[in-house]
Amino acid sequence: MKKIGVLISGSGSNLQALIDAVDKGRIPAEISLVISDRPNAYGIERAKNKGIPACTILRKKFDDYNAFNLAVLEKLMAHKVEYIVLAGYLSILSSELVRAYPNKIINVHPSLIPAFCGMGYYGKRVHQAVLDYGVKVTGATVHLVDEGADTGPIILQKAVDVLPDDTVESLAERVLKVEHELLPKATALLVQDKLKVLGRKVIIMD
Repeated sequence: MKKIGVLISGSGSNLQALIDAVDKGRIPAEISLVISDRPNAYGIERAKNKGIPACTILRKKFDDYNAFNLAVLEKLMAHKVEYIVLAGYLSILSSELVRAYPNKIINVHPSLIPAFCGMGYYGKRVHQAVLDYGVKVTGATVHLVDEGADTGPIILQKAVDVLPDDTVESLAERVLKVEHELLPKATALLVQDKLKVLGRKVIIMD
């Protein structure tokens, strides 16, 4: 059984979507490790409730960012993780970590990349920026992770209409539902080696 490591920072609702998809047989793999970079992240409890090994690795306990990422990488390798899913993970991965898993790391982002993405665009900041700009459509994106911030090739996207009376909270709720749909689907494609990368294009193979 192929092994997935999931990196989180918060409540872990996307992690729960992955857990549910594994339980239903939609992802032919096991989640062998969950790591949080934030203390008291509820996602850790979600993992423990399913008997999934889980731990917290805090940036502030390391001298620099590379040492922090090395600790994450060592933990992933110790659990024989083959694929990594970033499910609301707020830390930037080091080049060394990305290179250790070429085209085997995916991330979900709450907008239609390349709009409203990159450094500083995370969580509710994304939805606030969408509303401030006045766009009519936003959505969610799952992409492969490279050494940039939200710059990897796109696997799946789905649009969400921005309604005239939307608030950050109402828009975030609808986009999150799409994230819960796309992330398990992309993870299943990833672990079944159905993604062919041609430059910036990702071809989904039958």
